[in-house]
Amino acid sequence: MKRFWYGMLRVVELVVSSAVHLLYGFYIFSTAVASDLSQALTDASFFLPISNRKATHSIREEEPGHCRSALPPIVLVHGIFGFGKGRLGGLSYFAGAEKKDDHVLVPDLGSLTSIHDRARELFYYLKGGRVDYGEEHSKVYGHSQFGRVYDKGHYPEWDEQHPIHFVGHSAGAQVARLLQQMLADKAFEGYDNTNENWVLSLTSLSGALNGTTRTYLDGMQPEDGRSLKHVSLLQLCRLGVIVYDWLDIPWLKSYYNFGFDHFDMSWRKSGIWGLLDCLLGNTGPFTSGDWILPDLTLQGSIKLNSSLQTFPNTFYFSYATKRTTKFMGITMPSSVLGIHPLLFIRVLQMSQWRHPSDISPPYKGYRDEDWEDNDGALNTISMTHPRLPVEHPNHLVIDESDFSPLQPGIWYYKIVEADHISFIINRDRAGMQFDLMYDGIFQRCRKHAFRTAPPTLPNQSQN
Repeated sequence: MKRFWYGMLRVVELVVSSAVHLLYGFYIFSTAVASDLSQALTDASFFLPISNRKATHSIREEEPGHCRSALPPIVLVHGIFGFGKGRLGGLSYFAGAEKKDDHVLVPDLGSLTSIHDRARELFYYLKGGRVDYGEEHSKVYGHSQFGRVYDKGHYPEWDEQHPIHFVGHSAGAQVARLLQQMLADKAFEGYDNTNENWVLSLTSLSGALNGTTRTYLDGMQPEDGRSLKHVSLLQLCRLGVIVYDWLDIPWLKSYYNFGFDHFDMSWRKSGIWGLLDCLLGNTGPFTSGDWILPDLTLQGSIKLNSSLQTFPNTFYFSYATKRTTKFMGITMPSSVLGIHPLLFIRVLQMSQWRHPSDISPPYKGYRDEDWEDNDGALNTISMTHPRLPVEHPNHLVIDESDFSPLQPGIWYYKIVEADHISFIINRDRAGMQFDLMYDGIFQRCRKHAFRTAPPTLPNQSQN
């Protein structure tokens, strides 16, 4: 009987959690559509032919190569389920933070694709050309080697003399880290001069640097960190994404794209049998494991981190968010109204999650209590700095003036009282803290605009 009621409780939790996520997704999508329709009416484009309307919409996308300045661009990299500039009717994933500086890029990468695939996409978004996911990787994971074509890169001059600042939210931080490692490893065919110094600084905002226990709550198996539980939120997500991509409705995907086009799941290429194969788990990204969730498990993060370095000439900074507190020795949500409804249940669940006792822990020295503090999506311990499987050089920052000037090759991290989406989508939720956060990030990027002082012009003294 106890087992029956426990099963019923899990079903109820799944229904509630699914409904909350679905409603939030519908709210975001409908807001974008309403904004787009309003803009179309304002521009009198509502009465144009459909083909013209599509062209009008595409104008919102960033013009390639628009960052033409002596200052390095700041590239904002979105996280899971995120989107770049030009998607969702012009809605800003970073809540308009990109407007705080004249030289900011907001790439649109796959929202559910793997860290590897997104890092490859980010490189070609900046340099230009056809996205090459790598011959070996593509064969192993069963998708096309080539993807989207960028006729002109958004920063084609990118090299060691023209480096870039990256700011990654959530999984976006790992995308930037992997890209830097790929640059160091000269992993892009036809580009033999890449190195780690193409990245000037990397800022992690609620970054998934060491994985999250939430993946197990949502449906990843703690045994291997790769397979899915049969009944879970992620199973419902998997089915929905497969159908969405198979239907391949152009106007719908122009608003939002999960990023799996290189898996050829569209009905135009796979047909009805291809759909059944994907749904049954015989083919596709969810079968091969080439999607974002396996990368966010503790096991997946350890595997990824084992090949990622912290480089001596790059500045690193991290904001770790936290929405829990201790009460009589028990970790629980720090507030009710201060946590987004989408995340409140997960804050509570993550604070109480325990690794199954009959399964080997993900790493030597693992303790449940270390992973209790969280922001509803990621554990706070995961967001501070890379620590698994090897801890990287780091400093806790209480007052940023105590660590000025910053030294490259060290992860400076700060703990911030906020949930996982406080600094994206809706800037009003974070209030003044939103401006303080992004102003600080951008000012730091500009302060470290050059590794060495720019050359002094004749008859000009250096300050």
